[in-house]
Amino acid sequence: MNAKILSLLPGGDCFGRGGCGKATCAECAEAIAAGESVALCPACDQAAVDAIAEALGRETEEAKDFVAFVACSGNAAGKERFAGCKSCEEAVEMGFVKGDCRDGCVGCGSCVAFCKFGAMKMADGDVIIDTEKCNGCGACAAAGACVQGIIRMVPRDATNFIPCSNTMEDDEEVRKTCGFGCIACSDCVRACPEGAVEIINNHAVIDYDKCVGCVACTVKCKKKIIVDTMHDLTKLKEKVAFVKCSGFNEHAYKEAGFTSCAEAAAKADPKAMGICTTGCTGQGDCVKVCRYGAIEVVNGSAQVNPDKCVGCKDCYYACPKNLIEMVPYKGAKMVPCSSTADYEDKAAVCGSACIACEDCVSNCPNGAIHMEEAHAVIDPELCENCQVCQYMCQRGIIQEREVPEYNYLQRAALGMREGE
Repeated sequence: MNAKILSLLPGGDCFGRGGCGKATCAECAEAIAAGESVALCPACDQAAVDAIAEALGRETEEAKDFVAFVACSGNAAGKERFAGCKSCEEAVEMGFVKGDCRDGCVGCGSCVAFCKFGAMKMADGDVIIDTEKCNGCGACAAAGACVQGIIRMVPRDATNFIPCSNTMEDDEEVRKTCGFGCIACSDCVRACPEGAVEIINNHAVIDYDKCVGCVACTVKCKKKIIVDTMHDLTKLKEKVAFVKCSGFNEHAYKEAGFTSCAEAAAKADPKAMGICTTGCTGQGDCVKVCRYGAIEVVNGSAQVNPDKCVGCKDCYYACPKNLIEMVPYKGAKMVPCSSTADYEDKAAVCGSACIACEDCVSNCPNGAIHMEEAHAVIDPELCENCQVCQYMCQRGIIQEREVPEYNYLQRAALGMREGE
């Protein structure tokens, strides 16, 4: 009988690291024959479990349908330095330096050797798992296979994943280290109506026994790192980035030899250069950090495509001049100017600057506009899109963005928590 059961197992022995807890498939078959679960082998599909149960004359059980998942999607773990290492163990022993993620995948592929079914491969320093080939044996996730301990087994039908294992407490350090890092803000925890998300060692973890795939965590994630395979992430958002400048300073900074916004902001003297002192430098630091291709420099100023933006705020933190703010995705009036100069100075260097005439302020029927350091600011919470400010603006610079059909997929998810 043991031979019959053994023939129904996928084989491979899984290096004695499989989820069955046995050293070999033969031992697994023996344990099943002796009375342990007919679904003891996690690599067996339902057909195999049914066949084992029939051979033993026992009732069948539900197969354990899991796949491997690498809880890391970044490239900040020192992978370039570790490129010459022969194993992940060697890379970790080499040690980490400031700027490395100490908890992420080091990219040397030691885990690949533990897969007997060809479901894992390396591509550009990342571990790629073929979920069609992965049978959920668990060998790669067992102790010792991944020196970082970041491979986990998740239900094959799961739709939400958090690809981060960060343990750093300082969220600013996390942002600097990895654009995909969880900052443990707990917004996902509070949003989940099922109590399926918790913070463990400074990163969010989903309990798949409770998760119903409602997308609430995806919507509320500040960094937008939660992977949702069922919905378009660009639709699941409440706010998007907006650049408070529409000037044309790019060429001046380039001609001065600057290659980054950070360098230009720290070293340039825009007043001496005859350009706006507060405007966008146009060197694209925000473009470089955007994971969704939502920002581009147009006519010397960064512009955000709200349909592509997911509201992760990476650009917000990358801008050294604090020109990027988060505004409602559903459409709003916006003033693309942050100039603090007086009328004559700003009018001389920029044709699209707010000249602080206050016509918009005095004519807004909702009191939604106020002056802040010589430029108008619109409060989206008070604005009712009446268009009076646009009509009254002498320079015609107030912008209106309308989303054709504001996708409230998140309403269905967050409606469960209405009133909170």
